[in-house]
Amino acid sequence: MKLFFSHFLRLIILLVLVAVGTFILLSFSPVDPIRAYIGNDLLHVPPEQYARIAARWGLDQPLWERFGHWFWRLLQGDMGYSMLFNMPVASVIRERFATSFALLAGAWLLSGVLGVTLGFLAGRFLHRWPDKMICRISYLLSSLPTFWIAMLLLALFAVRWPVLPVCCAWDPGNNAGTALLSERLRHLVLPVCALSLLGMGQIALHTREKIASVMKSEFIRFARAQGDKGWSLLRHQVLRHAITPALCLQFASLGELMGGALLAEKVFAYPGLGQATIDAGLRGDVPLLMGIVLFCTLLVFAGNTISAWLVVVLNRSLERPDAL
Repeated sequence: MKLFFSHFLRLIILLVLVAVGTFILLSFSPVDPIRAYIGNDLLHVPPEQYARIAARWGLDQPLWERFGHWFWRLLQGDMGYSMLFNMPVASVIRERFATSFALLAGAWLLSGVLGVTLGFLAGRFLHRWPDKMICRISYLLSSLPTFWIAMLLLALFAVRWPVLPVCCAWDPGNNAGTALLSERLRHLVLPVCALSLLGMGQIALHTREKIASVMKSEFIRFARAQGDKGWSLLRHQVLRHAITPALCLQFASLGELMGGALLAEKVFAYPGLGQATIDAGLRGDVPLLMGIVLFCTLLVFAGNTISAWLVVVLNRSLERPDAL
């Protein structure tokens, strides 16, 4: 219980600091929210109406007064109203994250499975040609930006060989309520592949190094002395001890995954939370940006907390006498 309250207190402090820092940074944005809200009709809007629009969104108040009003409403459970979508911020985040969840979950699982598998093979054939090939591919994937991988996959499998959709989360004419599951899955393939490649290389390299380290440990020599060898040794002893840091790294990489989702959703015009974040930034929608930033901060904190708990739980299980 004490550990829970400690993490909860850290989360509250983190959210307050992130909210203050984000609000200050957004105040220096060159984007005029009122001009972006009015759009092409700006020349036809008289000064009186311009002032009423500014008062409607609270943009005629000093910076700290605006933040105080926003923060007080947040404490009451109101995240504000989006200027861009003309609906509550909580509703926008809920609808857009529901679309992004399939993308993030698919990429998270695929990068973890492929990363651990490749790292396991590289560690199994250490310093041989499979290990060298996997390391080179992993280093290459780790150095490539997400948008470049996304554009490459788009050019190959949607333009050069048009076997997959070019963009969006469903076919034109459909929406979230009418799109079929098979249709959604087809539109997910390219974004999931682009996003999963972002973290796969790091997990593979990390798993490889851990397996190489475990193979040199004393308990592996003891297991070999007892007759455990080959794939049985790798499955029951090496992988069991090497999987812990890989799982922790996987949960801790949620922040990087969500950052990559911003670019992937933009390239594929995927109507998720990342696309909404970019649109809100270009249009100066401060309430929506603040809500998205706090929501993403909460997810990243949850991932890091789960990662820390996994270290404790898995290490305790490995320290039991029957773990060897």
